[in-house]
Amino acid sequence: MKKIRNTAKTVYKHLQPFERDEIAHLLSQNYTQKEIAERLKRSPSTISREIHRNGAQIRKTRFRANRAQLKADERKRKSHQKIRLKNKKIRDYVILKLSKNYTPEQIAGRIRIDMKGYSTNYESIYLFIYNERPDLIKHLVRGKRKRQKRSIKSGKRMVKIPNRVMIDKRPEYINNRKTYGHWEADTVVSRQSKSSLVVIRERKMNLMCICKIPRKNKKYMKKAVIKMLRHFPKKFLKSITFDNGLENANHEAIAKALGVKTYFCNAYHSWEKGGVENGIGLIRRFFPKKTDFALISHQTIKTVEKKLNNRPRKNLGFLTPLEVYNNCA
Repeated sequence: MKKIRNTAKTVYKHLQPFERDEIAHLLSQNYTQKEIAERLKRSPSTISREIHRNGAQIRKTRFRANRAQLKADERKRKSHQKIRLKNKKIRDYVILKLSKNYTPEQIAGRIRIDMKGYSTNYESIYLFIYNERPDLIKHLVRGKRKRQKRSIKSGKRMVKIPNRVMIDKRPEYINNRKTYGHWEADTVVSRQSKSSLVVIRERKMNLMCICKIPRKNKKYMKKAVIKMLRHFPKKFLKSITFDNGLENANHEAIAKALGVKTYFCNAYHSWEKGGVENGIGLIRRFFPKKTDFALISHQTIKTVEKKLNNRPRKNLGFLTPLEVYNNCA
């Protein structure tokens, strides 16, 4: 019998999918492992190890390429996982406290007291349980077989604003900006402070009102909107369109105080109140992002409001919003 000489390269590379396909095909043709290694220019031990590790165990099939690839990918993924709780004393402590129905957070906090010089965190404990010791899941308060991804909530966000009337039911003449008295409201926030700006803008004449509030919530939002609009004549108070932020939950109280109707945009459809969004863009020229609104005086805000209301607008025939308002008042 002709002696088969191995011509495998000395540098090892992982088997590729096409090579696993070839192994499966040649095995079905009754090729020996040495012959397959010769065809693929691989070491016979590589072929032997591949068949042993990833070979099929059903229906007398020696090797299935697709199943072998899945097993190899899974093994590679697990090989890159970081081992959690490497210290045996910490692992034993965690397992003991879990058996006593401690939560991972309680264990992470208590270990510093019970074992001086040792510490861990609850995230490492969770990873240890789900990646290495799934038998301990039963000791968790909510022992789900698969851990939910962090910062991801299942389902859609529930909007807790009672008795909303959606923008789909807003009359067409309001959409077409045919009459005065229809407003849009929104807020301008900053990461630098809890204070924010409430902005309302009339849809037809582009008149804007701006007010600073100490905190973005429904209480201050209601006070600000009522304060800014209550001095306008009734003919200029017909409707207000809000977004779905919880600060707008007092819309019914606003409607009652001002005698207006309220409408709400669809979720994540900011363009449905494009007028006030455009106004906020203009405000950002004076107060860029990361501006600390707590340091901005009410007088400064009113100065910006005055400048914007005296700014000529193309859609008004280059009149200013204040000029249009005065002509109609």
